[in-house]
Amino acid sequence: MVIGVYIFYNLIYAMFAFPIGIIADKVGLKKIFIIGLVLFSVVYFGMSANTNLYLFFGLFFLYGIYASATEGISKAWISNITDKKDTATAIGTFSGFQSICTMLASTFAGLIWFQFGATMTFLITAIATLIIVLYFWTIPKPDNFRNQVKK
Repeated sequence: MVIGVYIFYNLIYAMFAFPIGIIADKVGLKKIFIIGLVLFSVVYFGMSANTNLYLFFGLFFLYGIYASATEGISKAWISNITDKKDTATAIGTFSGFQSICTMLASTFAGLIWFQFGATMTFLITAIATLIIVLYFWTIPKPDNFRNQVKK
């Protein structure tokens, strides 16, 4: 059953990555990225209280959409705010830090889970994600960012 849920998640991610990329090109990478993070938070709030199998599949559906709205979009966003000559370095640096942060976050989540249980782990993660959403709302647009860096 668990393997089936992850296959379902990956199928949703694969099906929606391309269309969400097209939408992001039209409405903006930052908007889609923030929507993805909000979906992540919704999924984790849902996981903290879920006891229904059907709702579980619905949450994993949203989790696949979240992945579609953040993974490729984040790299596209980085490529848009860096100089062309530094794009590969920027994306490589991002990927390296992303891996390190994922490892640290997983460790902290495991500690919280061990000490306080799954519900608290999901709630803390959902709340932390909303704080990150607020942060992303306050950073300037890429064009303004480039102009600020050059000054």
